[in-house]
Amino acid sequence: EELEHTCPLPRTTLIEPAIFTTETSCECQAPHEKLTIDQARLGTPVDRPVRIYADGIFDLFHSGHARALMQAKNLFPNAYLIVGVCSDELTHKYKGFTVMTEDERYEALRHCRYVDEVLRDAPWTLTQAFLEKHKIDFVAHDDIPYSSAGSEDVYKHIKEAGMFVPTKRTEGISTSDLITRIVRDYDVYARRNLQRGYTAKELNVSYINEKKYRLQNQVDRMKEKVRTVEEKSKHFVYRVEEKSHDLIQKWEEKSREFIGNFLELFGPDGTWKQMFQDRSGRMIQAFSPHCSPSSSPPREFSPSRSPSPPSRWAMPRTSPPSSPKGASASISSMSEGDEDEK
Repeated sequence: EELEHTCPLPRTTLIEPAIFTTETSCECQAPHEKLTIDQARLGTPVDRPVRIYADGIFDLFHSGHARALMQAKNLFPNAYLIVGVCSDELTHKYKGFTVMTEDERYEALRHCRYVDEVLRDAPWTLTQAFLEKHKIDFVAHDDIPYSSAGSEDVYKHIKEAGMFVPTKRTEGISTSDLITRIVRDYDVYARRNLQRGYTAKELNVSYINEKKYRLQNQVDRMKEKVRTVEEKSKHFVYRVEEKSHDLIQKWEEKSREFIGNFLELFGPDGTWKQMFQDRSGRMIQAFSPHCSPSSSPPREFSPSRSPSPPSRWAMPRTSPPSSPKGASASISSMSEGDEDEK
């Protein structure tokens, strides 16, 4: 029962979203003693965290918002951060139209790791009654005067009461900057959302602009296809060049190998010549008789003609008889010769 009537302690784990503020969020039995900034910096008891309040619109929640809340959470060793978020009604009345609804903005704050509690429908101007009701010790905000609702600085009375602790803005990022980018690149985002299935009515795009955007999308798709084809063609050409270099190198190696083998086979001292000489020698040896003399006897040559070698079986050549008398004379001479030989 005592725990139910004490102020909530700072969250030590980040396993669930921050709680929403209710009417009984901080019903402390003990009086809420006022703290100075110096006392808060020295540290407070565990059951008495320093309650810091930071408020805002937090539209298109971004890193600049988160860094401001991080600074507020780390102002003091024992801090409990309450974040007030203004409703759509107040925001549209005093500042302008928002991109996100109030429920979306509430949920965005609940999931920030530095936030302990989210107060819905926060007031535009902080009153003393509001500060006492929620046991707020200090209000955190950037030190730039915030003029709104007819006031030059809505935090002027907080500063005068010594309850204001400043945080630093993050340069280069703000909700206004994000909206400016969207407005500047409106055509790009409209075309993108049309391509993703949003209707022209949902985008508040006229019929002519819708057709123009769709035509531009088609042109972009064609350009992308052309670029894809070009990239694939380049890749194919590179592969062909690489393969051709490899093929040429292989051809050169094969041609050198072929020429070397050819010269080895058909060159002056090649294998083919040796084989031819060996075969010629074997053929000559095969056709020559085994008893043939190695050298022929010398022959006598006449100046007019080369006579055939004499043979004991050779018949002397005689001219044919021109008449019977000549024939009988040759026969008688042959018989005489036989008688002499005998």
